[in-house]
Amino acid sequence: MLSIQSTELLTGARISGDFWDLDELINAIHKITGDENKYYDYQGSRLRILNVCFNLRQATKGERQLEFVSNGLTKSILTQHELISPNKNAYFSTEILWPELIFMAIALNDFIQLHKELIDSSDWNIDVAAIRKFQAAVADCLEQELNEEEYLVFLRMVHTKNPLTFRYATQYIDILNLEYIQLSWEERKAHLAAFALRIMLEDDEYVSLKSQLMEAAISTKKALHDIEIKTNYPEKIMW
Repeated sequence: MLSIQSTELLTGARISGDFWDLDELINAIHKITGDENKYYDYQGSRLRILNVCFNLRQATKGERQLEFVSNGLTKSILTQHELISPNKNAYFSTEILWPELIFMAIALNDFIQLHKELIDSSDWNIDVAAIRKFQAAVADCLEQELNEEEYLVFLRMVHTKNPLTFRYATQYIDILNLEYIQLSWEERKAHLAAFALRIMLEDDEYVSLKSQLMEAAISTKKALHDIEIKTNYPEKIMW
Protein backbone atom coordinates (compact mmCIF):
# COMPACT_ATOMS: atom_id res chain seq x y z
CA MET A 1 0.00 0.00 0.00
CA LEU A 2 1.29 3.45 -0.91
CA SER A 3 2.28 5.38 2.21
CA ILE A 4 3.25 9.01 2.75
CA GLN A 5 4.62 10.12 6.11
CA SER A 6 6.38 13.27 7.27
CA THR A 7 10.11 12.90 7.82
CA GLU A 8 11.51 13.19 11.33
CA LEU A 9 12.63 16.83 10.97
CA LEU A 10 9.54 17.78 8.91
CA THR A 11 11.84 18.65 6.00
CA GLY A 12 9.58 16.73 3.66
CA ALA A 13 7.58 13.56 3.37
CA ARG A 14 8.64 9.99 2.69
CA ILE A 15 6.79 8.23 -0.13
CA SER A 16 6.97 4.48 0.24
CA GLY A 17 5.38 1.34 -1.12
CA ASP A 18 6.23 -1.95 -2.73
CA PHE A 19 7.48 -2.06 -6.31
CA TRP A 20 3.97 -2.31 -7.77
CA ASP A 21 2.60 0.58 -5.68
CA LEU A 22 5.26 2.95 -6.97
CA ASP A 23 5.21 1.53 -10.50
CA GLU A 24 1.44 2.07 -10.72
CA LEU A 25 1.80 5.69 -9.59
CA ILE A 26 4.69 6.44 -11.95
CA ASN A 27 2.90 4.97 -14.98
CA ALA A 28 -0.35 6.77 -14.12
CA ILE A 29 1.42 10.12 -13.84
CA HIS A 30 3.20 9.63 -17.16
CA LYS A 31 -0.13 8.88 -18.87
CA ILE A 32 -2.04 11.76 -17.29
CA THR A 33 0.66 14.41 -17.79
CA GLY A 34 0.71 13.40 -21.44
CA ASP A 35 2.83 14.70 -24.27
CA GLU A 36 4.89 17.84 -23.69
CA ASN A 37 3.60 19.49 -26.86
CA LYS A 38 -0.06 18.93 -26.01
CA TYR A 39 0.16 20.76 -22.67
CA TYR A 40 2.86 23.29 -23.49
CA ASP A 41 1.55 25.98 -21.12
CA TYR A 42 1.91 23.48 -18.29
CA GLN A 43 5.34 22.24 -19.32
CA GLY A 44 7.14 23.66 -16.29
CA SER A 45 4.75 21.88 -13.95
CA ARG A 46 4.98 18.69 -15.99
CA LEU A 47 8.77 18.63 -15.79
CA ARG A 48 8.78 19.10 -12.01
CA ILE A 49 6.26 16.29 -11.58
CA LEU A 50 8.31 13.99 -13.81
CA ASN A 51 11.43 14.83 -11.80
CA VAL A 52 9.71 13.44 -8.70
CA CYS A 53 8.73 10.41 -10.77
CA PHE A 54 12.41 9.93 -11.61
CA ASN A 55 13.19 9.80 -7.89
CA LEU A 56 10.41 7.26 -7.40
CA ARG A 57 11.75 5.13 -10.25
CA GLN A 58 15.24 5.28 -8.73
CA ALA A 59 13.70 4.10 -5.47
CA THR A 60 12.20 1.03 -7.19
CA LYS A 61 15.71 0.17 -8.35
CA GLY A 62 16.93 0.12 -4.76
CA GLU A 63 18.85 3.38 -5.14
CA ARG A 64 17.00 5.16 -2.33
CA GLN A 65 15.72 3.75 0.98
CA LEU A 66 14.65 0.16 1.54
CA GLU A 67 12.61 -1.21 4.43
CA PHE A 68 10.74 -4.40 5.23
CA VAL A 69 7.08 -4.37 6.20
CA SER A 70 4.92 -7.16 7.57
CA ASN A 71 2.76 -8.75 4.87
CA GLY A 72 0.28 -10.43 7.21
CA LEU A 73 1.55 -13.97 6.70
CA THR A 74 1.51 -15.36 10.24
CA LYS A 75 3.07 -18.63 11.31
CA SER A 76 -0.38 -20.25 11.54
CA ILE A 77 -1.25 -19.24 7.95
CA LEU A 78 2.03 -20.58 6.64
CA THR A 79 1.51 -23.83 8.51
CA GLN A 80 -2.08 -24.14 7.34
CA HIS A 81 -1.06 -23.82 3.69
CA GLU A 82 2.21 -25.69 4.12
CA LEU A 83 4.19 -22.74 2.83
CA ILE A 84 7.70 -21.51 3.39
CA SER A 85 7.62 -17.80 2.74
CA PRO A 86 8.98 -14.55 4.20
CA ASN A 87 6.55 -12.68 6.43
CA LYS A 88 7.76 -9.27 5.29
CA ASN A 89 7.67 -7.45 1.95
CA ALA A 90 10.30 -5.04 0.63
CA TYR A 91 9.13 -1.43 0.56
CA PHE A 92 10.99 1.21 -1.44
CA SER A 93 10.94 4.85 -0.40
CA THR A 94 12.29 8.29 -1.17
CA GLU A 95 11.98 11.69 0.52
CA ILE A 96 10.54 14.77 -1.20
CA LEU A 97 10.74 18.31 0.20
CA TRP A 98 7.38 19.55 1.47
CA PRO A 99 7.01 22.54 -0.91
CA GLU A 100 7.90 20.29 -3.86
CA LEU A 101 5.42 17.60 -2.83
CA ILE A 102 2.60 20.06 -2.19
CA PHE A 103 3.16 21.68 -5.57
CA MET A 104 3.14 18.28 -7.26
CA ALA A 105 -0.15 17.28 -5.63
CA ILE A 106 -1.73 20.60 -6.62
CA ALA A 107 -0.40 20.60 -10.19
CA LEU A 108 -1.75 17.11 -10.82
CA ASN A 109 -5.26 18.58 -10.52
CA ASP A 110 -4.64 20.57 -13.70
CA PHE A 111 -3.43 17.53 -15.62
CA ILE A 112 -6.39 15.46 -14.47
CA GLN A 113 -8.73 18.20 -15.68
CA LEU A 114 -6.92 18.47 -19.02
CA HIS A 115 -7.02 14.69 -19.44
CA LYS A 116 -10.75 14.64 -18.77
CA GLU A 117 -11.41 17.48 -21.20
CA LEU A 118 -9.21 16.26 -24.04
CA ILE A 119 -8.62 12.52 -23.65
CA ASP A 120 -11.02 10.61 -21.44
CA SER A 121 -13.90 12.09 -19.46
CA SER A 122 -14.78 8.81 -17.72
CA ASP A 123 -15.04 8.86 -13.92
CA TRP A 124 -13.70 5.30 -13.98
CA ASN A 125 -10.29 6.08 -15.45
CA ILE A 126 -7.84 3.85 -13.58
CA ASP A 127 -4.88 6.23 -13.96
CA VAL A 128 -6.84 9.15 -12.54
CA ALA A 129 -7.88 6.92 -9.65
CA ALA A 130 -4.24 6.05 -8.91
CA ILE A 131 -3.29 9.73 -8.85
CA ARG A 132 -6.26 10.63 -6.67
CA LYS A 133 -5.12 8.00 -4.19
CA PHE A 134 -1.68 9.60 -4.15
CA GLN A 135 -3.14 13.09 -3.69
CA ALA A 136 -5.35 11.84 -0.87
CA ALA A 137 -2.31 10.36 0.88
CA VAL A 138 -0.46 13.68 0.56
CA ALA A 139 -3.48 15.58 1.91
CA ASP A 140 -3.89 13.14 4.79
CA CYS A 141 -0.23 13.54 5.75
CA LEU A 142 -0.42 17.33 5.45
CA GLU A 143 -3.55 17.42 7.61
CA GLN A 144 -1.61 15.81 10.44
CA GLU A 145 0.90 18.69 10.40
CA LEU A 146 -1.57 21.61 10.18
CA ASN A 147 -4.23 22.80 12.56
CA GLU A 148 -7.85 22.45 11.45
CA GLU A 149 -8.26 26.05 10.30
CA GLU A 150 -5.03 26.03 8.28
CA TYR A 151 -5.99 22.78 6.59
CA LEU A 152 -9.49 24.02 5.67
CA VAL A 153 -8.05 27.22 4.17
CA PHE A 154 -5.63 25.14 2.11
CA LEU A 155 -8.41 22.88 0.81
CA ARG A 156 -10.59 25.86 -0.02
CA MET A 157 -7.80 27.38 -2.09
CA VAL A 158 -7.16 24.12 -3.93
CA HIS A 159 -10.82 23.75 -4.87
CA THR A 160 -11.46 27.36 -5.91
CA LYS A 161 -8.31 28.27 -7.85
CA ASN A 162 -8.55 26.69 -11.30
CA PRO A 163 -6.34 26.21 -13.20
CA LEU A 164 -3.63 26.28 -10.59
CA THR A 165 -0.41 26.03 -12.58
CA PHE A 166 -1.15 27.52 -16.03
CA ARG A 167 2.14 29.10 -17.23
CA TYR A 168 3.41 28.80 -13.68
CA ALA A 169 6.96 30.01 -12.96
CA THR A 170 8.06 26.76 -11.36
CA GLN A 171 11.44 28.26 -10.46
CA TYR A 172 9.55 29.72 -7.50
CA ILE A 173 9.30 26.23 -6.03
CA ASP A 174 13.10 26.13 -5.86
CA ILE A 175 13.03 29.37 -3.90
CA LEU A 176 10.46 27.95 -1.50
CA ASN A 177 12.39 24.68 -1.17
CA LEU A 178 15.63 26.46 -0.30
CA GLU A 179 13.91 28.80 2.12
CA TYR A 180 12.14 25.91 3.81
CA ILE A 181 15.32 23.86 4.20
CA GLN A 182 16.90 26.67 6.24
CA LEU A 183 14.15 26.61 8.89
CA SER A 184 14.29 24.79 12.21
CA TRP A 185 11.79 22.04 13.04
CA GLU A 186 9.76 24.50 15.11
CA GLU A 187 9.71 27.03 12.28
CA ARG A 188 8.70 24.38 9.74
CA LYS A 189 5.84 23.30 11.98
CA ALA A 190 4.70 26.90 12.40
CA HIS A 191 5.00 27.96 8.75
CA LEU A 192 4.24 24.86 6.65
CA ALA A 193 0.70 26.09 5.98
CA ALA A 194 2.04 29.46 4.83
CA PHE A 195 4.37 27.74 2.37
CA ALA A 196 1.46 25.71 1.00
CA LEU A 197 -0.58 28.86 0.45
CA ARG A 198 2.31 30.78 -1.09
CA ILE A 199 2.40 28.22 -3.89
CA MET A 200 -1.13 29.20 -4.88
CA LEU A 201 -1.42 32.88 -3.93
CA GLU A 202 1.15 34.28 -6.39
CA ASP A 203 2.32 36.94 -3.93
CA ASP A 204 4.56 39.92 -4.67
CA GLU A 205 7.71 37.79 -4.53
CA TYR A 206 6.29 35.38 -7.09
CA VAL A 207 5.06 38.17 -9.37
CA SER A 208 8.45 39.88 -9.27
CA LEU A 209 10.28 36.63 -10.04
CA LYS A 210 7.98 35.77 -12.94
CA SER A 211 8.39 39.25 -14.38
CA GLN A 212 12.18 38.86 -14.37
CA LEU A 213 11.92 35.40 -15.88
CA MET A 214 9.62 36.65 -18.63
CA GLU A 215 12.10 39.40 -19.53
CA ALA A 216 14.88 36.81 -19.68
CA ALA A 217 12.72 34.51 -21.80
CA ILE A 218 12.00 37.29 -24.29
CA SER A 219 15.64 38.38 -24.56
CA THR A 220 16.99 34.82 -24.91
CA LYS A 221 14.03 33.51 -26.95
CA LYS A 222 13.68 30.62 -24.51
CA ALA A 223 10.56 29.19 -22.93
CA LEU A 224 9.72 30.40 -19.43
CA HIS A 225 10.35 26.98 -17.93
CA ASP A 226 13.79 26.81 -19.56
CA ILE A 227 15.13 29.89 -17.79
CA GLU A 228 17.46 28.80 -15.00
CA ILE A 229 17.93 30.58 -11.70
CA LYS A 230 20.85 30.21 -9.34
CA THR A 231 20.11 27.53 -6.78
CA ASN A 232 22.33 26.11 -4.11
CA TYR A 233 20.79 22.99 -2.64
CA PRO A 234 22.86 21.41 0.15
CA GLU A 235 24.75 18.27 -0.84
CA LYS A 236 23.09 16.43 2.02
CA ILE A 237 19.62 17.28 3.28
CA MET A 238 18.77 16.41 6.88
CA TRP A 239 15.34 14.86 6.71
